[in-house]
Amino acid sequence: MDNRSEARDFLATRRARLTPQQAGLPLYGANRRVPGLRRDEVAVLAGISVEYYTRLERGNLSGVSEGVLDALAGALQLDEAERAHLFDLARTANASPTKRRRPGPLRIRPNVQRVLDSMVAAPAWVRNGRSDFLAANRLGFALYDPIFEDPVRPANTARFTFLDPHAPEFYVDWDRIANDMVGILRAEAGRNPYDRGLTDLIGELSTRSDEFRTRWAAHNVRSHQTGAKKLHHPTVGDLDLTYEAMELPADPGLTLLVYTAEPGSKTQDSLNLLATWSATLDQLNESEAARASESPWTS
Repeated sequence: MDNRSEARDFLATRRARLTPQQAGLPLYGANRRVPGLRRDEVAVLAGISVEYYTRLERGNLSGVSEGVLDALAGALQLDEAERAHLFDLARTANASPTKRRRPGPLRIRPNVQRVLDSMVAAPAWVRNGRSDFLAANRLGFALYDPIFEDPVRPANTARFTFLDPHAPEFYVDWDRIANDMVGILRAEAGRNPYDRGLTDLIGELSTRSDEFRTRWAAHNVRSHQTGAKKLHHPTVGDLDLTYEAMELPADPGLTLLVYTAEPGSKTQDSLNLLATWSATLDQLNESEAARASESPWTS
């Protein structure tokens, strides 16, 4: 990813969305040549010169101080995710090649898998920053069973969201999920622009999906820490879930996601049914494998 163009477009789109009224500035004249704030207005709000802000918006974040970044985040009314993204862009602009962040691992440690397997009543899975589905417990695999129809591995929830025709049925609120997914990938691109796998994924989605390409051009970023998700599972139907996303400190770049349902709810009953269905399916598969191994035709 090109850090200068990322910084340029991010700052320009944040400036364009903010009106003088929202920023508490007087509105002079009925005809304005820009949809949002002018560069000089952002500079005044941030307490820096117009020349310096112009340099920043042209994508040159080298040498910028945290104080200026804080002032700029306040002037543009950035939320927590956007502020973190701005700092990530500046960090990348000032990092030497030896200090560039490496992509997260594609394999998880056995202890993490044991933690997943110990969660028998809640779907849980682990992803990296580009939304690869790296590991899960039995219920997690059962919940996300539709994404494994695609033979590409590792399975990827972003690829499923935008390229699988069944995704709008699986994600009840597909439009919100799509916006969040793009925002998560955009934030990851700011943190780790040298991740070749991420660049390839973004290129593939941009080429094959108009929905992705339009959202990517908006330069919105999202955090993914807690929230609600409505799914329509092909086996058990509608599910109203809440989730918590927890970073794994010993494995930078990996996130553990755990889904739960309101106790006694219809969704909880459906999760119990899904667990039974998954266990039964596993037993059938094990029985078939055992019969195949006993076959005289097996070599």
